[in-house]
Amino acid sequence: MVVNKLTFNRKYFFLTIFLFFIEVAIAVFFDDQFIRPFVGDVLVVILLYCFIKSFWKVSANIAALSVFIFACAIEGLQYLNLIDRLGLRQYKLLAIILGTTFDWKDILAYFIGTAIIMTWEYQAKSFFKS
Repeated sequence: MVVNKLTFNRKYFFLTIFLFFIEVAIAVFFDDQFIRPFVGDVLVVILLYCFIKSFWKVSANIAALSVFIFACAIEGLQYLNLIDRLGLRQYKLLAIILGTTFDWKDILAYFIGTAIIMTWEYQAKSFFKS
């Protein structure tokens, strides 16, 4: 029996759009040492999680862990200087999306974002059970 995991969740979709606009605002209006590099990375994990949950019926644990692994993999590619090795640094949007500099603080930000997701989902599940 094949279970259709494709779905549309309006709540997560609107959260995705909202978080996307926050990320754009951070990119446009902030050039600091905390909000843009750290809070932006925390939020991008939550943004990707909400995007996944918008279209796929998957458990919170699997979705959150998948996003965390994906974010860490991108950070690993930054460590390997993939953008420069492929000669793609001149493509600004691609360089922004994939990043160009490895930083352990980014992995910490991804972990915090994942912890926020898990706490949020656990609290929501507990709230609706009682």
